[in-house]
Amino acid sequence: MVVDDHPMWREAVSRDLADAGFEVVATAGDGEQAVRRARATAPQVIVLDLNLPLLPGVEVCRQVVAHDPGTRVLVLSASGEHADVLEAVKSGATGYLVKSAGREELLAAVRRTAAGDPVFTPGLAGLVLGEFRRLASEPAAPAGSGAGQPAVPQLTPRETEVLRMVAKGLSYRQIADRLVLSHRTVQNHVQNTLGKLQLHNRVELVRYAIERGLDDR
Repeated sequence: MVVDDHPMWREAVSRDLADAGFEVVATAGDGEQAVRRARATAPQVIVLDLNLPLLPGVEVCRQVVAHDPGTRVLVLSASGEHADVLEAVKSGATGYLVKSAGREELLAAVRRTAAGDPVFTPGLAGLVLGEFRRLASEPAAPAGSGAGQPAVPQLTPRETEVLRMVAKGLSYRQIADRLVLSHRTVQNHVQNTLGKLQLHNRVELVRYAIERGLDDR
């Protein structure tokens, strides 16, 4: 699904995706329309602009991901401002690409987003990981007494190893190559870990791992 308030840009991106073999199930020109159509069509990936009329892109992302955590959002924005990138990621976006990206870069980003890999314009991935580390260093808000709190789920050694590499920003392909596993096996480990930890996407998984220092081991 492609969401952008500029018809020419929206049509161009949709055409490039369709020509590359993707099925574009819907398009939208404003935020409210985007939310409605996303719920009606359940796209696997949404290519989303941030500057939308009626409802901002970050709120569209937040509502869509809350409704269906399996939806992956790739922000495609003219802005490369750090504040915009971090706000998008915190709202649930899987990746962030600036509109200066070329056609092949966009197509590759959509493929990787569909596979569950976080995708960022060069230079932005380090920013996001750095922000997660900063947040992880802050004292946690009180959550009441420890009594009655659910136990931390037990991960297998392999799941922990994969999680550690995810926290370091490695793609599924890079993890597969390092551990001599198939790409599908790595995806399965990540999905199992998400289920055990009751997390919704890889962005949340990275933050979970960094909060526990797994990225430094």
